[in-house]
Amino acid sequence: MNKLASIVALSAMVAAGGAEAATKPTIALVHGAFENAQVWQGVTAQLKADGYTVIAPNLPGRPGNPLSPDKVSLDLYRDTVIKAIDQSKAPVVLVGHSFGGIVISDVAEAAPKKVRTLVYLAAYLPKDGESLMSLAQTDADAKIGPHLVIDKEHGVASIERSARADLFANDAPDAVKQMIPDQIIDEPLAPLATPVKLTAANFGSVNKVYVHTSLDQVVSPSLQARMVAATPVRSETTLKTGHTPFITDVKGLAKAIEDAAVQK
Repeated sequence: MNKLASIVALSAMVAAGGAEAATKPTIALVHGAFENAQVWQGVTAQLKADGYTVIAPNLPGRPGNPLSPDKVSLDLYRDTVIKAIDQSKAPVVLVGHSFGGIVISDVAEAAPKKVRTLVYLAAYLPKDGESLMSLAQTDADAKIGPHLVIDKEHGVASIERSARADLFANDAPDAVKQMIPDQIIDEPLAPLATPVKLTAANFGSVNKVYVHTSLDQVVSPSLQARMVAATPVRSETTLKTGHTPFITDVKGLAKAIEDAAVQK
């Protein structure tokens, strides 16, 4: 009986080790400007169906996490994400969409050991000292500039309603485009202009992947390519979508994130 018990115990240990090896990393999804975590609903459902644990925090200063714009900062965004990923015992795959690329870069700088892979989705991939605004000002091919409304008195930026559908979901069917304007929200100004401080020791040490969006009119394909050239990544993939593939290509985006989750 003792010998049998030992064999059973050994078998259990081997099985447990195999299960642990097969455990999929937690995926954390960080939304961009003019949106909140609701944009990830379809992708979250797909990732969960594929066996992943998903975290999708709402950044402060918007529906889901309301806060006066004057109290919102890039540091607060960073700390909100760090607190959210503390739910995971192991390093996470951290996905940032658009402005979310600035946020996840800041998170990786502050807590590199908490991040397994950074995934930039149609995202700003900054160098030290850059901000969304400084990068956007170099993006001559983007079409968002003329439709950006800055309200300094209230500390928010917004997008002209008539331009929202074509800017954010130019590849969507007309029925979907009709719903887009109501989904775009005002954005606190201060974090958009805040430079991010990055070092080679922290941010530079974290694995990175870029998911390009070839029809993008908010962060143009040319800027996406230039940012990757300036900060090389482990791998790249391209979705033939506009700026919001979580609306127009849920399965393709989920696959791109899952591929990025497999370190090579």
